[in-house]
Amino acid sequence: MRIENSFIPVRGVGEKTERDLWRAGVTHWDEFDPSHVGETTGQRVSSFIEEARDRLAAGDAHFFGEQFPNPSLWRCYENFRDETVFFDIETTGLSKHRDQVTTVSFHRDGETTTLVRGDDLTRENLSRELDGALLVTFNGSSFDVPFLETSFDIDIEAPHLDAMYAARRAGLSGGLKAVERQIGIERDRPDISGEDAVRLWHEHERGVDGALERLVSYNREDAVHLRKLMDVVTERLHAETFVE
Repeated sequence: MRIENSFIPVRGVGEKTERDLWRAGVTHWDEFDPSHVGETTGQRVSSFIEEARDRLAAGDAHFFGEQFPNPSLWRCYENFRDETVFFDIETTGLSKHRDQVTTVSFHRDGETTTLVRGDDLTRENLSRELDGALLVTFNGSSFDVPFLETSFDIDIEAPHLDAMYAARRAGLSGGLKAVERQIGIERDRPDISGEDAVRLWHEHERGVDGALERLVSYNREDAVHLRKLMDVVTERLHAETFVE
């Protein structure tokens, strides 16, 4: 499903009205006519479409992040898939005030980058890597994003799609690894957990050979698999939501 199929960002257009438009054959902005709805709503939809076309042509994901209700933000994924940044963090614990970020992995357009504490994990490098059209995490709205913002004094402003909630809407429950198993994603290191990630960092600090490499590999898998997960989730949500 693409942004151009959506009318729900418009004030006065709820899910029922949008679905009625789709059932009437108005499945794309090109097919909309103000006569399909009341005069006031019709004017609002027409104004939105006019501005949205220009914003979409300019690749302005921020505009759509502000316009779409959060539960419907997944509809932006298809348009901005190649510019989407999938990221995941590892830390020494669960407190954003007491614990530290150890590694952060980013996956974008087939390329994966990992920043490591004490090496290249800096505020400047984070800001550069997070400069994408759309950000995707798993439970990042509660953990990854606030942890980074607090630890590095940054404001993460790009539209953020938390794949955990999108997956739940698609009937997939549990943590990231549980959801991966439900959709057939296999891990290279299925035996490593979040607790192991903390242990591996401490082993690295003590100079244990291979500990950092195992931690980085685990962290990178989380980021890479988010792309596969979102492909499946958005396909399911499209099938359940869109009336063609």
